[in-house]
Amino acid sequence: MSHQPNIRDVAKVAGVSTATVSRTLKRPEKVREETRLKVMKAVEETGFVPNDLARMFRTRESRTVILLVRDISNPFYLDIYKGVEEEAFAAGYKVLMGDARDDDERITHYVDAVREGHADGLILMVGHFPKEMLVCPEKLPPMVVALEQIEHLELPTVRVDNVAAAREAVSYLIDQGHRRIVHLTGPLDEYLGQARLEGYRQALTQAKLPVDEALILPGDFSLNCGYQQMMKLQESGASFSAVFASSDQMAIGAAGALREKGLNIPSDVSLVGFDDTLIASVFYPPLTTVFQPRREIGRAAMALMVETLQSAGDGSDLPSDRLFPTQITVRSSVVSSNGGTRMSLGVN
Repeated sequence: MSHQPNIRDVAKVAGVSTATVSRTLKRPEKVREETRLKVMKAVEETGFVPNDLARMFRTRESRTVILLVRDISNPFYLDIYKGVEEEAFAAGYKVLMGDARDDDERITHYVDAVREGHADGLILMVGHFPKEMLVCPEKLPPMVVALEQIEHLELPTVRVDNVAAAREAVSYLIDQGHRRIVHLTGPLDEYLGQARLEGYRQALTQAKLPVDEALILPGDFSLNCGYQQMMKLQESGASFSAVFASSDQMAIGAAGALREKGLNIPSDVSLVGFDDTLIASVFYPPLTTVFQPRREIGRAAMALMVETLQSAGDGSDLPSDRLFPTQITVRSSVVSSNGGTRMSLGVN
């Protein structure tokens, strides 16, 4: 063998994965005797020195992780970043922030950055993943998902129960007497949009209220989308007394459209958001919204990243998911209704 023997050489000779070789050398009691003998024979044949294994992992570490978000301009991610950075600092890591912009090419760019050694792992806060990368998931670098769920990709995840959170928010509006409730959704081809829509439907069904599909407005979490969709709804002449938006950004965009048509919040239309970002508390009137403990979620995501990197180094199982609670932060954007509805003032 013309080059310095490495773990891949041992794995090839033994006919096992590099993770199995690593586990055999570091935790032989966790490996079947047949496998252990096969690996140790390959070590002897190749001349590989086991102590080099630890050195190899150390020299390849950049001590950097990438936090990849949907939209870096959304203030929702600020507290997430703070939590990730605090946990990373304590563990001796640096954090870079990437902006996916719902673009497969950009997502691929950041995955490749980890593959090329510019970072050790990737914390994903995106709702989809390039399909071509899902063909061989075993070739993907260490990754953790925070508050999202990517179809066909099983990764350690920090999450909340989005269905239950949305159901509670809509049930709160129903308890206040509202019967015609608009839902501004997240992207309906992704988990978050689907889960929060399901919670909306469940709340209406449990209250024995009909689900009016005309009041379900597809969205993308952005302020502009909330504004545009609410303008269209008002121009249609639809009647409603409350709005549940899948993000604070969309709720505030919707509020702008309502006010532009002469409606007041909350006396004409009650409004509930999702995320409890800083802007929700300074908005007028202060926005009732679903609180997610974003800073704690960020810390947990980074802790999960460290565990994932350690499991990649010693061949142990991936860490378990973490579930965080949500709650409704009640402010002044909702008032009780007698069951009546408001008709759009935009159609004359």
